[in-house]
Amino acid sequence: MSLFGDKRYQYRDTYFVLFDKKNLPTVAQIESALSDLGSRYETVDKRVKNGILESMTVLAPQDFSAMDITLVEGHDVAAQVKSIQEEFRTVTLTGEDIKKLARLQNFDVRFDIFHFEEIGDSPDGEEEFLDPGGLLLVLEKLAELCDGVALDPQSQSLM
Repeated sequence: MSLFGDKRYQYRDTYFVLFDKKNLPTVAQIESALSDLGSRYETVDKRVKNGILESMTVLAPQDFSAMDITLVEGHDVAAQVKSIQEEFRTVTLTGEDIKKLARLQNFDVRFDIFHFEEIGDSPDGEEEFLDPGGLLLVLEKLAELCDGVALDPQSQSLM
């Protein structure tokens, strides 16, 4: 079940990890990589087809955060890569970012990471604040696993 239908979570932003299909990880590799982040993260609602992850949810309760991760392949990815390259022509990039942008041209698969904030009444009356740290760690881990590039389209940042 997607977090979009869960009243305990409010959608915040979408992030991407783009990569080459030859680096598509198995479900076991993804679970192992995310488990390296520690017990603060829990994967649930995995949907797998032919051994390939279609989607999963990662809960990060201590960060008041959760992420829906979905795999996207095909024309949509190619169109997005072309669009990203055009958008970034107007942005001043430095060394590593220039290399990351150049690598995008070979990418044909992406993970979409939908970031959610856990909302609701705290039993002790204290405010709960979304910590984006969990999201950043998940993005970094997935990009590393796939030898890909993480993208925050809101800030036009390659990670």
